[in-house]
Amino acid sequence: MSETGDAIRIDVWLWQARQFKTRSLATAIVQKGRLRVSRDGLTRKINKPSTLVRAGDTLTLPRNDGIVRLEILALGTRRGPASEAQTLYRRLDDAPTTGTTTHA
Repeated sequence: MSETGDAIRIDVWLWQARQFKTRSLATAIVQKGRLRVSRDGLTRKINKPSTLVRAGDTLTLPRNDGIVRLEILALGTRRGPASEAQTLYRRLDDAPTTGTTTHA
């Protein structure tokens, strides 16, 4: 769809990874400049939904009452079930507000 080689648009990836219910919501968050992408030690704030992300990139984004950091493990090819979406990323901070974790 909107993949080019080993990269995909950030709004599409967020939607496929089920971080937002709709692609429109993902696009709105990106356009507001509320998302950061880290690659090769460089972090940048983005505001264009067409920004391409790759496996290995780290995303910092607002979720509910806190901030979440995700490592992109894979690029999606569709918006599948939640179990499939969870294979696309690894959460780097399990509990951003409490500081305790219940699993490794």
